[in-house]
Amino acid sequence: MAQTPDIVLKEIKAKKYKPVYFLYGDEPFYIDAISDALEARVVSESEKGFNQFVLYGKDTDVAGVIGYARRYPFMSERQLIIVKDANKLGGIEQKDYQARLEDYALNPLHSTVLVLCFHANADERKTFVKAFNTHGYVVQSKKMYDNKLPDWVASYCQGEGVKISPKAVQMMVDNIGNDLKRLTNEIRKIMVNLRVDQGIDAEVVERFVGISKEYNVFEFQKALLMRDVIKANRIASHFSANPKDNPLAPILIILFGFFSKVLLVHASQDKSEKGLATALSVNPFFVKDYSLAARNYPLPKVAHIIHYLRECDARMKGLDGVSTTEGELLKELVFKIVH
Repeated sequence: MAQTPDIVLKEIKAKKYKPVYFLYGDEPFYIDAISDALEARVVSESEKGFNQFVLYGKDTDVAGVIGYARRYPFMSERQLIIVKDANKLGGIEQKDYQARLEDYALNPLHSTVLVLCFHANADERKTFVKAFNTHGYVVQSKKMYDNKLPDWVASYCQGEGVKISPKAVQMMVDNIGNDLKRLTNEIRKIMVNLRVDQGIDAEVVERFVGISKEYNVFEFQKALLMRDVIKANRIASHFSANPKDNPLAPILIILFGFFSKVLLVHASQDKSEKGLATALSVNPFFVKDYSLAARNYPLPKVAHIIHYLRECDARMKGLDGVSTTEGELLKELVFKIVH
């Protein structure tokens, strides 16, 4: 069974190393985070020239990697071998080479830390992959589901020792999406500019992430939920005039997620703040927005809105055979939603 990235990172930070790591998945963030953490700790700076090797799959093969791994460190307790893009290693698809990797993983040299970074999905049922769990870890790095992102951002900030407001979290998630590397880069950029006693709020995000105070998806969604026709159209016009900065596809995804939750509000038996927060899997801070939207949009209207969003998505992809700009589609969508 794959180990969770957070547990592995915690052990590495405590200087508890395994002789073998097999990192894989479609989310590069944790693959890079774990290999970077090992690179920063396993071998001291003065010893890296002789005892740390970063290899690339396309430039070597399985036999070469095992050759590096079986050598002893030079005047040091450990050596570190990191193989980037290990899914491109020569021979990695061949059974005899897989058997050699399996043999090494089952009988590793404990003075070597070998890290295979598969920037792709892998089959954990294969014996050579499973073998890495015997003396080390198999770690899957999966794409984060959108509904998990707010909690992840809040948790990451907490781990970095900085408070972040729920609105600031939602603004970052809505405007950056599930690109964990970019999210963490933006958070670090903000932290560099914070005072010691300052947290991250909406104003800070607007200033340092470059999100417009008025023309952003968060404010657009708020205008729609309040059925503020003038503001919704003003923001839609701004988005239409700046399509490269405000592509339609992410906007539709965010609105679909929002109105899907409004549908759940209508269906929920427990309409208390705590009950709705649990049912919607959101921070209680946002429950009032969904409740207000449910009051402004009766159940039949919400069902129609979800239909309009699907229809807009299909037309954006040209499935209706008619060429319409994203800006025109967005303005038409706003009219259908608020009227």
